[in-house]
Amino acid sequence: MFSLFAANAQAIVGSNFSTDGWWRPNTTTFSPQVDKDGIVTFRLKAPHAKVVWVELGDWDIQEWRMTKDEIGVWSVAVDSLHPGIYQYSFKVDGLTVLDLENPRVKHGTSLYGNILEVRGESPLFDQAQDVAHGEVRILRYRATTLQKSKTVYVYVPPGYEEDGQAFPVLYLRHGGGDDEGSWTRDGRVADVLDNLLAQRKAKPMLVVMTNGHTDGSWAGGSSKEGMDILEHELLNDVIPLVEERFHVIKSKEGRAIAGLSMGGGQAFVIGLRNMDKFNYIGQFSSGLLSDEKLKLTDYIPDWERKRREINERVKILWTSCGTKDPRYQGHLNFLKALDKQGITYQSDGAPAGHEWAFWREQLAKFTTHLF
Repeated sequence: MFSLFAANAQAIVGSNFSTDGWWRPNTTTFSPQVDKDGIVTFRLKAPHAKVVWVELGDWDIQEWRMTKDEIGVWSVAVDSLHPGIYQYSFKVDGLTVLDLENPRVKHGTSLYGNILEVRGESPLFDQAQDVAHGEVRILRYRATTLQKSKTVYVYVPPGYEEDGQAFPVLYLRHGGGDDEGSWTRDGRVADVLDNLLAQRKAKPMLVVMTNGHTDGSWAGGSSKEGMDILEHELLNDVIPLVEERFHVIKSKEGRAIAGLSMGGGQAFVIGLRNMDKFNYIGQFSSGLLSDEKLKLTDYIPDWERKRREINERVKILWTSCGTKDPRYQGHLNFLKALDKQGITYQSDGAPAGHEWAFWREQLAKFTTHLF
C-alpha cells in the first residue's frame, strides 16, 4: 500500500499541470454573439457534419443555413431580429441539437431549445432596468389531493413589508410544456412587474405561480378531473399557505387569476367556478377554449346560471390570442360565443404565435388593469 501511494505521489509531483492561459478574461461570446448593431452570429463546432441549420422560433419557425470554415466551425450572421426573446436550436444532418455554448434553455416538462434575448438601445418592458426590484421566493407545500410535495414561486414587490399594508395577489398559471418556474425564468415576471411599478402603471401585488400539472401532460391539466384536482389544490392548499405566510388581502377584491395556454383554460374555468373568490380572470392563448367541440357545461355544470352573473360578479374577464397562433380562429369563435351570450369581456391580440414574447406582453397589459 505504501509503495502504491509513493508511486501516485511521484506521478503528481512529476506532472506538468499549469494554469497558464487561465488568467485571460473571455472577451467574446462564441454563440450566440450579438454585436452593437444587433447582428446575431450563431456558431457550432461540428467538423464532421454535412449540413447545419439554425432554427429560430416556437411555432412560426425561421431557419438559416450555416457555412463551415476550415476548422469545422459552422456559423451564420442574422441581422433581421428585432429586440425581444427568441427560442432556437440547431439542425445537424436532420438531428435537433442544442447550443452547448449557451446555458440559457427553455425547459419545463422537457428541454425545448436555447433562449436568446436581443436588447435594444434601452431595456424593454420585460428586461431588467435600473429600478427598485422585488424578489422571488420559493415555498414548499403539500398538495393534499395529489398527495405529493410541490413548490410555489411567489413574486414579492418592492416595498412589501411583513407588517405593512395588505397586498392583492395574482395567481398565475403556466402552459402545458412548462412548470411552476417558467413564468419567472421565461416570462420574466419580476422584470415586467418591477418596471410597471416603477412607472406607476400597475398596483403593487404578489404573483403566485404553482405547478398546473396532474400527470405532466397538457391533457391531465386540462381534463375535467384535472380541473377538479387543481381547483381543490389552489383553494385548499395554496391560497391558505399564501394568506398565512404573507400580508395579503383575503377577499375577492384582492385576488386575480390568469394563465397562458393550458393555464389559461385552468384560470378561466377555476375563476368562473369561484366568482366569489376572484374579481379578475384572464386567459392567454388557451387551446381548450379555442376548441369548437368545447362544452363549458362539462367544466362548469351550472354554466347557464353562471353566465348570467358574470357581468355583475367579475370586474374584468380578459381573453387574448396571437394572430399567428394556430388557435386564433378558434379564439375568434369563442369570442363570438361570448358575444352571443351577452358576456362582457376585454380581448387583445398581436401578430404573434404561441410564444413567450406574446405572453410577457399580455402579462404587462393584464396587470395594468388589476386592483
